[in-house]
Amino acid sequence: MDKNSIKPALYTACQQYVQDRLSAIQAAINAAQESANSETKSSAGDKYETGRAMAQNERDRNLVQLQQARQLQAELQRIDPTKPCDSVHPGALVHTSMGWFFISISAGKLSVDGVDYFAVSAAAPVAVALSGKRAGEEAMFNGKAVRVEAVL
Repeated sequence: MDKNSIKPALYTACQQYVQDRLSAIQAAINAAQESANSETKSSAGDKYETGRAMAQNERDRNLVQLQQARQLQAELQRIDPTKPCDSVHPGALVHTSMGWFFISISAGKLSVDGVDYFAVSAAAPVAVALSGKRAGEEAMFNGKAVRVEAVL
């Protein structure tokens, strides 16, 4: 794969990561709602109320996760993967002495054609340390010098 198609491939992998999270969270919300709806009133009223409360708490937790996933989606939509970068900022693909980083969202390790890339948000410590750097420059991260080899 040529270097111009790596960023779009990583961007697509990040989109898939967000979509998978959204789908899993929505399924969990539906399951919690179904659980709450199926709790039947028994002679032990406390058990019924406890079951409904637990299902409601689970649904609320999932709604918070849903909001976070939507924020990831919004962050991703602000990135143009076809735009070349000459310094480290959101949307940049950065080759460093520590490896490859795609400054986008926190999606973790992604592999494209057998090469590992790390999708990190602009707020991640490594992205903050590298922010604004250009090829050939160094930054300090965790007490170590990190050399920026290339910015795409």
